[in-house]
Amino acid sequence: MHTSVTFKNIDPSEHLRSYVSDKLNRFDKYLYNPAEASVVLSVEKFRHIAEINIAGDRLNIVGKEETEDMYSAIDMVLDKLEKQIKKNKQKFRDFRQGKGKSKIERPEDMGPIEDMGPIEEDYEQRVMVKNIEYKPMDVDEAVMQMDLMNGNFLVFTNARSEQVNVLYRRNDGNYGLIQPNP
Repeated sequence: MHTSVTFKNIDPSEHLRSYVSDKLNRFDKYLYNPAEASVVLSVEKFRHIAEINIAGDRLNIVGKEETEDMYSAIDMVLDKLEKQIKKNKQKFRDFRQGKGKSKIERPEDMGPIEDMGPIEEDYEQRVMVKNIEYKPMDVDEAVMQMDLMNGNFLVFTNARSEQVNVLYRRNDGNYGLIQPNP
């Protein structure tokens, strides 16, 4: 691994430079391709700050740690980076093996899934089908129903237009309404 060490408000030390390089070389076993590490070691009053950026092998990982001792800051930030590298590598492995988040998971409280038969053999994603009963109601009544239940959406027949509408809870806490064009 190619390592560049920068010192801020601290005297450059060959011992610190070699310590960081030796510790970073243990990450070579996790990375398939050569990576570059940019290390910034700085001191601000009594805080010793170690910041490491690793770029390469389709990932960019940043870690920063500050303590009262430079060596402990380096060790702590390297532990963080190791966890991040392992996590990203596992995500990539899962994605390559088809274990990624592309599959729709079935909540436990849902009823049985209707078998629609094989659509395509390549198509591994399954769609959960749930039959619901929706009754005619006003939009105001649907908002009251949403307040009573803790769900994220409500499907209902609009009493005025007699069309199926969907009321959903937005991230800002307000509601959104999906309705077909007349």
